[in-house]
Amino acid sequence: MTCSACSNHVEKYLNKQKGVVDASVNLVLGQVFIHYDDDIDIETLGKYINDSGYIYAGIYDEKEENKKDNNKIYLIILGILMILIMYISMSHMINLPVIPFLDMMKYQVNYAICLCLFTIPYLIYGRDIIINGIKNLIHKSANMDTLVSLGVLVSFIYSFINMILIILGNKMLVENLYFESVCMIILFIKLGRYIDKNSKEKTKEAIKELVQVTPESALLKTKNGEKEITIDEVKVGDILIVKPGMKVAVDGEVVKGSAHFDESFITGEANPTKKEINDELVAGSINYDGVVEYKALKIGPKSTISEMVHLVLEASNSKMPISRIADKISFYFVPLIIIIAILTFILYMILGTSLNESLIRMVTVLVVACPCSLGLATPLAIVVSIGTSSKKGILIKSSESLEIASHIDTIVFDKTGTLTYGKLSISKLYNYSKYSDKELLNIISNIESYSTHPISKAFINYKTNELEVTNYNEISGKGIKAMIGNKNYYLGNNKILDNIKNNYKKDEEDLAHLGNSIIYILEDNNIIGIVGVKDIIRNEAKNAIKKLKEIGIDIIMLTGDNEITANLIGKELGIDNIVSNVLPSDKTKYIKNLQKDGKKVIMVGDGINDAPSLATANIGISFKNSTDIAANSSNVIITNDKIDRIITFLTIGKKTLINIKQNLFWAFFYNILMIPIAIGLFKGLGIEINPMIASASMMLSSLCVVFNALRLKRIKIK
Repeated sequence: MTCSACSNHVEKYLNKQKGVVDASVNLVLGQVFIHYDDDIDIETLGKYINDSGYIYAGIYDEKEENKKDNNKIYLIILGILMILIMYISMSHMINLPVIPFLDMMKYQVNYAICLCLFTIPYLIYGRDIIINGIKNLIHKSANMDTLVSLGVLVSFIYSFINMILIILGNKMLVENLYFESVCMIILFIKLGRYIDKNSKEKTKEAIKELVQVTPESALLKTKNGEKEITIDEVKVGDILIVKPGMKVAVDGEVVKGSAHFDESFITGEANPTKKEINDELVAGSINYDGVVEYKALKIGPKSTISEMVHLVLEASNSKMPISRIADKISFYFVPLIIIIAILTFILYMILGTSLNESLIRMVTVLVVACPCSLGLATPLAIVVSIGTSSKKGILIKSSESLEIASHIDTIVFDKTGTLTYGKLSISKLYNYSKYSDKELLNIISNIESYSTHPISKAFINYKTNELEVTNYNEISGKGIKAMIGNKNYYLGNNKILDNIKNNYKKDEEDLAHLGNSIIYILEDNNIIGIVGVKDIIRNEAKNAIKKLKEIGIDIIMLTGDNEITANLIGKELGIDNIVSNVLPSDKTKYIKNLQKDGKKVIMVGDGINDAPSLATANIGISFKNSTDIAANSSNVIITNDKIDRIITFLTIGKKTLINIKQNLFWAFFYNILMIPIAIGLFKGLGIEINPMIASASMMLSSLCVVFNALRLKRIKIK
């Protein structure tokens, strides 16, 4: 496919076929996503594609290597030949030595036959353009190839007929040969497509990088030791080994050992992450230190990498509202140009212009008006932006979100798991004992490891060494007690103090005022510490809220939590608009009311209760660690769980829309400017072009759009 007229035709043709629910064609990636009924198979869909006039190349394989491209060699050879052709046809015009037996004025037959023979390699090289152009015309889906092939064939046939007449004796027609124009048009079109293809390949780098992060082999643990196997041989449940410097082969869970891993390719986080027993590993992450054994959990298409690749591809295939305008224009544009070209020819003939001049005008119009740049304007920018976003830890599931992002004026945040980490953590420790903080927390952690209470999870990561805990008991409504060595320990709320004098009420009140759950630690009836436990605010949340407010975004906290806790969190973050004690259905109603007031709303949430509101908002954003239903209901997933990536997403969205508008402007401006020149309306002012210049200018217009879109790879976030 070469322009949006191509992709539009395939899309419309497929959507008309029986069994196809929906088809979306991607011009840049050369792919189609098809939703189809169960009663048809892949082979039938492939036949539909072939019937539409294009070639079905098979199911997308994310590891398939590109076929060797010989276009560079052909272009060099034909480029050198082009110099010879131009010398033969123009040397007499610029007073250069003329090749004796090819002198245009003396040996007209030799001259005509030689140029005709030299044109044949170009016709063979450009046969795909000519065949596709004719085929698409037959299928009533005229496209860029149609315009070029018509121009090339008209020029060649006209020149060939004149050559026959020259051989028969009418040597005056030697001035009416345009074989070099045919060669130049094909060479420029092919050169433009070669550069265009290489430029488009750069837009796919994010997808290729994702595919290439996983290793080709894995180290399997067996009864007889270690065994190297291929990725395809790994089965769910296998125990694999990853050593320092090696990549994790498949998604899994650590069962033995610990190490630091580089997960920057998926999270955007540069700092290594420590992984211990029960922690998840992502395929492609690099082990910095330590030997780790892990159980294979997700392989093949179910892996995190495959899911990310398909999300990026699916987002690239979805269409932004602005792209539909370009698609609609392209659909009518090509037939309109053919009509204009024919009318130009007829008008020149009526005005008494020679057949030669009339044909040249028609061919020039056909060549100069190719809508390549128009077709590439939107999809290139989308693919580059989605690739850039994925590198920054943002997965965009629908490209429409990029356009909507530029109009957002309100962001609604859930509290738990969104503005906060969604899990209890130690916010403050008051230590009144002879132990260091580390030692005291180790004692608490060893005792709490026997508890099933949710608060116990706040102490899981503080166990530095194993202590022997005996006589463990739970005290209803108060807490727990246990022995370590010969000492009795009590952990619980202030009810556990009984008649013990409490000299630390002020510390308890301070912790309670900040929304903490309070745990007293007693050793042999002596208070040795107080721990405040609460859901901690995300590190980057406060700064992110501040920046969002600075760019004019209204911030709302919408939570099912109680008013006191919500207000405490809101005050700390600088959020003034707080709505608490709301049910999931109330969240959805609240967002709908904002939309009725004309607001463009982003909803940020991570839980099951957020799913309806995520789906209702103009854009739903969730995190990598969100529940499946929340992730499925959202349009954007932040893979590194950092709230400040919302600012990055908004910035990319705004810059993408600006870039697309720039592309469309230059594409339209080019056609508006060049078509009248091609017709010859400015000939009186000395401004005119021929088919060769037309093909070169068309190539430059496409490259202008390509390079402008590639600027999105260098987006800088303040």
